Amino acid sequence: MASAIGRPVVLIVEDESLLRTSGAEMVTDAGFEVVEAGNADEAIAILEARADIHIVFTDIQMPGSMDGLKLARFVRDRWPPIKLVATSGRVTLSDGDLPEGGVFIPKPYTAAAIAEVLGSLAAP
Repeated sequence: MASAIGRPVVLIVEDESLLRTSGAEMVTDAGFEVVEAGNADEAIAILEARADIHIVFTDIQMPGSMDGLKLARFVRDRWPPIKLVATSGRVTLSDGDLPEGGVFIPKPYTAAAIAEVLGSLAAP
């Protein structure tokens, strides 16, 4: 699943706009197309409208109808091929918190860490 310009598409779900913008720049610099959502409801609407999302990169602690962990489980159930990356500066995950194959990146993350994780998930 790649965009019309041939780059894999990453949906970034982050309620804090400055962190979302910073993350989007890192993901773009790593060679991906970025779509942004401010919460899980926006993310689900985007996923329902677009069939080209390859990876969902979500914050864990977000206001709204579901947090990032619930969003990750929802995405895995509804769109199994989509890869999942979760991040948080406050939450520590245990085995089984993310769906199988999901990756956790602690905040603050670096551009190199983002590029490495997304690159490995997007590899065929």
